[in-house]
Amino acid sequence: MKTAFLRYSWSIVTKLLSSGDFMQWHQATVLHQCLSQTVEMLSLKRKWILLNAFDLCSHCLMYVPRNLQREKIHERCKNICPPKDTFDRTLLHTHDKSRTDLEQVPKIFMKPDFALEDSLTFNAVLPWSHFNTSGGKGSRDAASSKLLQEKLSHYLDIVEVNIAHQISLRSEAFFHAMTSQHELQDYLRKTSQAVKILRDKIAQIDKVMCEGSLQVLRLSLTRNNCVKAYNKLKLMATVHQTQPTVQLLLSTSEFVGALDLIATTQEVLQQELQGIHSFRHLGSQLCELEKLIDKMMIAEFSTYARSDLNRPFEEDCQILEEERLVSLVFGLLKQRKLNFFEIYGDEMIITAKSIIKQCVVSTVSQIEEIDTEVVIKLADQMRMMNFPQWFDLLKNIFSTFTIFLKRIKATLNIIRSMVLLVLDKNQRTRELEETSVQKNPAKDNTVDTEVAYLTHEGMFISDAFSEGDLPSVAVDTTSQRNTSPNSEPCSSDSVSEPECTTDSSSSKEQMPSSVIPGGVEIMISEDMKLTDLELEKLANNIQELLYSASDICHDRSVKFLMARAKDGFLEKLNSNEFVALSRLMEGFILDTEQICGRKSMSLRGALQSQANRFVNRFHEERKTKLSLLLDNERWKQADVPAEFQDLVDSVSDGKIILPEKKAGAAEERKPADFLTVEGQKYAVVGTVLLLIKIILEYCQCVDNIPSVTTDMLTRLSDLLKYFNSRSCQLVLGAGALQVVGLKTITTKNLALSSRCLQLIVHYIPIIRAHFEARLQPKQFSMLRHFDHITKDYHDHIAEISAKLVAIMDSLFDKLLSKYEVKAPVPSACFRNICKQMAKMHEAICDLLPEEQTQMLFLRINASYKLHLKRQLAHLNVVNDGGPQNGLVTADVAFYTGNLQALRGLKNLDLNMAEIWDQKR
Repeated sequence: MKTAFLRYSWSIVTKLLSSGDFMQWHQATVLHQCLSQTVEMLSLKRKWILLNAFDLCSHCLMYVPRNLQREKIHERCKNICPPKDTFDRTLLHTHDKSRTDLEQVPKIFMKPDFALEDSLTFNAVLPWSHFNTSGGKGSRDAASSKLLQEKLSHYLDIVEVNIAHQISLRSEAFFHAMTSQHELQDYLRKTSQAVKILRDKIAQIDKVMCEGSLQVLRLSLTRNNCVKAYNKLKLMATVHQTQPTVQLLLSTSEFVGALDLIATTQEVLQQELQGIHSFRHLGSQLCELEKLIDKMMIAEFSTYARSDLNRPFEEDCQILEEERLVSLVFGLLKQRKLNFFEIYGDEMIITAKSIIKQCVVSTVSQIEEIDTEVVIKLADQMRMMNFPQWFDLLKNIFSTFTIFLKRIKATLNIIRSMVLLVLDKNQRTRELEETSVQKNPAKDNTVDTEVAYLTHEGMFISDAFSEGDLPSVAVDTTSQRNTSPNSEPCSSDSVSEPECTTDSSSSKEQMPSSVIPGGVEIMISEDMKLTDLELEKLANNIQELLYSASDICHDRSVKFLMARAKDGFLEKLNSNEFVALSRLMEGFILDTEQICGRKSMSLRGALQSQANRFVNRFHEERKTKLSLLLDNERWKQADVPAEFQDLVDSVSDGKIILPEKKAGAAEERKPADFLTVEGQKYAVVGTVLLLIKIILEYCQCVDNIPSVTTDMLTRLSDLLKYFNSRSCQLVLGAGALQVVGLKTITTKNLALSSRCLQLIVHYIPIIRAHFEARLQPKQFSMLRHFDHITKDYHDHIAEISAKLVAIMDSLFDKLLSKYEVKAPVPSACFRNICKQMAKMHEAICDLLPEEQTQMLFLRINASYKLHLKRQLAHLNVVNDGGPQNGLVTADVAFYTGNLQALRGLKNLDLNMAEIWDQKR
């Protein structure tokens, strides 16, 4: 409106100036002053434009008084001016004349780039030759200069005349504008009154209709900006307290809280407080603080691991400061320090070494026989212990290692459960996101596009009222914009968030809470950006760390054993000591397998190695003992002490259990003549009694040390084979004659040897079943050794029986070859044969069972009949009832009667009719 008014006023001024009435110049001057005041209200640019126009106006107004007299002269001259057409002809003639005059002026003065500063232009206008005063031409040069000056003056006059002529041609229009001055003053006066009325009306309209509403908008915007400024300052104050708060959290080891606070502060600095000059260094300071927290957490975790593993070893395996552990682990996970478990592994190795050292020092300090001042090294001090002391030390080490592993397992279970908890949270979050995408399709957000374009004091306001700033009353957004003055709008150009963003933690989503197995409730933050693969790998590494702990304990135990075994200490242990050691080690191995869930082979391998050495020594000792016994055995029947009878009685139902020694009980019982086994009496030599005990020791060793079952089976087979072969050499091979110094190998020696072999054969199936129950199915093929041994023993027994028969066979051959059928009856030959048969029976009847005695004498009788038949055929004695037949029959009857009179041979079927040749 003001601009239109000014344009209108300027047109009036222009008309007044263009009129030829000089009386209206005063009105133009007044209107010019009014316009000047109005221009002050306009913007700077428009003001500058109009002021230039008014300057021109001012020059015109100043020009009027100076030319008033000239105007009067001009009016008088108009009366005497020629007519119009004449004037036009005169004007045309004058124009042609002016053009002719202008052509006299050199063209160089007409150039647009005319400048005397240019040396060429200056030389062209003022030639230097005109100013050269040297020589005798001074008067002529002065005349030339004067001529040049007159020429330039003439050019100047021509130009001025033409300029005056051009001005005179346009004087009529100029003076016509001057005549309109009074009319312009009237127009300006009316316009000024209209402008004043309009301004009054506009002021009333502004006061009644606009001022209140604009004030409401202005105050609302001011209030919103103040609120936002307050919230921003409040947020800045909160951010300013970040570093002290972080220090406070770190003092209580709240690493997760400190890291969350740093992350939240960094987010606020990047989003809501971006560009704040006072916080320009805070971001880098927080980054450095975060790096410091990383180092602090690693150092704290190392300290925690050291204190957890080195605290006193008691049966209570509670976790040390579980909340502290949870905070450390989640902080390390948050910072992606996934190799923290390696720190725990290093501490495990150091602690395992110190455990053995502490146990040795503690045990040595309690033994008075060891002078620690003389023997400085712990290994040397340990080697000075006897077996009971060393065994107690090893038991203490194993029990400490067991508690150590339980403690490690409890700690690692907490760490692993936290890792799996984060992994489960990631998976559930991903599932919820997939479900939400499927169930909730994309919704179009309705946006209010109304824009208020207000031109009050140059302000542009859009979205003056936003839905986020409205009160929580269920009122339509549009109606609230129109009717609710108490709403809190905000401008669209504001960068700050609403008041709710003042709390730095409120921008985060509520973290889900979980409870770990230890019962500590934890909050899982949303910014642990760990992949499932990383978490699964970390969980596996933690589980492998538990396996490594078991391996570490086993390795340290192996080194402890090897340090003690350097002087052959373990190889010198007797059976009971080694069995106790083996059981202790097997128990520790089973405990570690139960705790850690995986077998560690180092200690088991060391035990197997020592067991193999023990088996070799065990076998060599017993084989050497058996060899010495056999070399000193005189193959006479030995008395059976009560302890051996108890030993045999303990083997019942195929179960081999060595009885406990009873002090004094065996001394009251007298030795027996025979060894009773399942109702049968066995006449045995002393070597076989000890062999039975040795065999049972082998079986018992297998029970005590299951890992040596196969080696023991091989060694026992070798021992049984050795006894069989060596006894065969000594008895059947008559080796005892040279070794022991026997005069001869009697039938009693043979029978006793056979009975001893039969006793061993009786126990072979029991031994076989005992080993079979302890072998793996794939190892059953080794049982064939017992089948071979049984066959060898049976062959040996058969050879002894054949030897007994061969002895009598040679006797029959010797005696019956000299037999003659003649009186007296019975003949001396038959009496001698019966005597030898009685001696044979007397030698073996108490040693062999009745059935075996009968079978042996049947075989002897068959040999007898064969030799007698051969001799009778040689003597041509036939069964014809003659005198010779009668004599033979009488001798045979004597033989039969004597043989059947022997104990156990009464019912023996001799079938003596076979001595006669049936063909004859």
